Amino acid sequence: MAGNSFGNIFKLATFGESHGEAIGGVIEGCPAGVHIDFDAIKAEMQRRKPGQSAIVTQRKEEDEVRFLSGIFEGITTGTPIGFVIENTNQKSRDYGHIKDQYRPSHADYTYDKKYGVRDYRGGGRSSARETACRVVAGAIAKQLISSIKITAYVSSVGSLQLNKSYQDLDFSEIEKNPVRTADAAMAVEMERYIKQIRKEGDTVGGVIRCVIENCPMGLGEPVFDKLHAELGKAMLSINAVKGFQYGSGFEGTQMKGSEHNDLFNEDGTTQTNFSGGVQGGISNGADIYFDVAFKPVATIMQSQETIDSLGNKVEMQGKGRHDPCVVPRAVPIVEAMAALVIADYWLANKVSKI
Repeated sequence: MAGNSFGNIFKLATFGESHGEAIGGVIEGCPAGVHIDFDAIKAEMQRRKPGQSAIVTQRKEEDEVRFLSGIFEGITTGTPIGFVIENTNQKSRDYGHIKDQYRPSHADYTYDKKYGVRDYRGGGRSSARETACRVVAGAIAKQLISSIKITAYVSSVGSLQLNKSYQDLDFSEIEKNPVRTADAAMAVEMERYIKQIRKEGDTVGGVIRCVIENCPMGLGEPVFDKLHAELGKAMLSINAVKGFQYGSGFEGTQMKGSEHNDLFNEDGTTQTNFSGGVQGGISNGADIYFDVAFKPVATIMQSQETIDSLGNKVEMQGKGRHDPCVVPRAVPIVEAMAALVIADYWLANKVSKI
């Protein structure tokens, strides 16, 4: 299987399956001399881990990270950083009923047809369990680019939507509620709605907004490696993501150029930021902001018609522990992938000119 690594200078390669012995990764390109805050890494993992609230999967994994190389006495050595996260709470029997059946809109079918073999336990390699490795690498990337602030939050769940710009929100509210939205009142509504969806045996999608503040000017490598293009690739690589837009996004298509242009101030800043902090594929020093759309989880606790491996139509129903809505746990994953992209270009920018 190809495609298990991400990045050009600051690179991450991951391995492992949902119900295997462990998952893990190798981080390559992290400079020597970075003082690692292990408590900060643990805090990021706690934000992503399963079983953290009543509105997420109840799989119980502590997601403790064990580093094997690349860090000596708390400082990076410049060599590859290897790490593992043991799987301790698998319940593979919950998936025996889909051994020869394909869940609609799941990777079950395409994995089987592409590789001719499929680990049906929790989705195997296609499981979002793999994203725990991204959070580890993202936590280290955040420490490398510590002057840059990356904040993500849930901006919508189903039809419930925050109708405020990120500048008008209180980011301190994000970690005070299980939904991880930046508005206390909306958090209550979203939580209630997700619980209702779970009772119905169904799932629901949502949108996460990410804001990158204090990003230096000049990150991005035109023509094919534009900053926003790499951010888009990073976000679309996350399980269940169906869409990405930055800046004015699709709403910008309804504006005139005279309305959409970000007029300059004398110091080079702009009066508006419809560009989303990126122009010509290069960061311009303004806030970078983008939206990531997540679909409803494919595995639902309702009876559905599907097919088996022989092409016969059969009835199936999901079992086991699944998220009724992935966006609360996806917030740190979005931040992690953004950090990997920014760290990669931050390092590249150091050698872009004399």
